[in-house]
Amino acid sequence: MATTQRAPDVWSVAPIDYPNAEPTEDQLRYLLRYAILAPSSHNAQPWLFRISESAVHLYADRARTLIVVDPADRQLHMGCGAALLNLRLALRRFGRSSIVTLMPWLKQRDYLARVRVGPPVTPTLRDHQLFDAIPQRHTSRKPFDLRPVSHMIFEELAAAAEAEGAWLVRLHPDDKLRAAEIIAAADRKQFQDREFRSELAQWLVARGSRRRDGIPCTEKGFSGARSYAAPLIVRTFDRGDAVAAQDHDLATGSPLMVVLGTDGDKPVDWLRAGQAMQRMLLTARTHGLSASFLNQAIELDQMRPLIGTIAGRSGFPQLMLRLGYGPEAPSTRRRSLRDVLMVE
Repeated sequence: MATTQRAPDVWSVAPIDYPNAEPTEDQLRYLLRYAILAPSSHNAQPWLFRISESAVHLYADRARTLIVVDPADRQLHMGCGAALLNLRLALRRFGRSSIVTLMPWLKQRDYLARVRVGPPVTPTLRDHQLFDAIPQRHTSRKPFDLRPVSHMIFEELAAAAEAEGAWLVRLHPDDKLRAAEIIAAADRKQFQDREFRSELAQWLVARGSRRRDGIPCTEKGFSGARSYAAPLIVRTFDRGDAVAAQDHDLATGSPLMVVLGTDGDKPVDWLRAGQAMQRMLLTARTHGLSASFLNQAIELDQMRPLIGTIAGRSGFPQLMLRLGYGPEAPSTRRRSLRDVLMVE
C-alpha cells in the first residue's frame, strides 16, 4: 500500500466477470474476490477460506494476529466478520441466499463460519447498491468537510448495524469532545509502549514495496523519501504527542462520530460486530460518506469502559468511527485470492 495504487487483479473485479455457466465452486471462488476487499486492523487481512460442497468455510489466520494491539483477537474476528458480510452480499447480488453458521465447531477455534449456498432469491435495489459499494469503500484519514450528516442517514446506519446484531450510538458535541480527549490520551499511552511501536512499524509499507498488506506510510504522515525511514522512525521515537494532536483534530472536526457495540463480548459477538461494521460502512458509502477508525481507546482495556460510558449504552463498545463527506480515498492493497484460499 505504499503507493496506494490499485492492484488490477483484486480491485478491478466486476459483475460482468461472474461465471454464470460455471460449477458452483468456480462461482464461489469468484465471489470471494469481493470478500477480500473487507477492512481489517492494520490491513492485516486475517482471513483464510476453504471451498467445499457448495459452501465456503472461513478461518482465522492466526499468523496475522496483532499481539500487542489485539491480544484477544477481537479485531481479528471483526475483520473476518466484515469479509463474511461481503461474501453474503455478493451471493445475494447474483441471486442466491446464504445459510450462515457462526463458530460451527467450538473445539476448532480458528473455524469461524460456514456459508452454505441457499435457495435462489431476487436481489433488491438495496442489495445491488450495497454490493456496488464494496469496491468503492476505502478508509479515509483525510479531514472531512463541515457539511453535517443528517439524522435520517444516521438512523439508516443504525438500522444497518442492528440488522447484524449490533448497536450504533451517535456522539453529540460534548460527548464527541470528551471522546477526542480520551482518544488523544490513548495515542500517547500506546506510543509510549515500545512493543506497540515495534508492532506498528512491522505493518508499515514503504513507497515502492511489493507487499500486499499493511498500512501505507502515507496514512501515517510519511510521504516521499521519508516513507523508507518510517518504520525506523516509528520504532525508535515516541511520536505520541503529534499523533494525539492530529487524531484529536480529526475527531472534533468530524461531522459524525459513532460507537458501534454489542451486548456480548465473545468471539461470536465480534464476528457479528464485524458484519455490522461492514454493513454500516457500505450503507454510508451509498450516501457518499467516507469513514475511518479511531479505536485507540477501545484497544486499551483500562480506557475501553470510558468509551462505553460516553456512549451511554449497556454492553461492550467494539469500534469508534468518524464519518463525513470529503475527498475520495485511494484503495489499499490486498493479497490475492490464491494467497488466502486453502486447497485440500
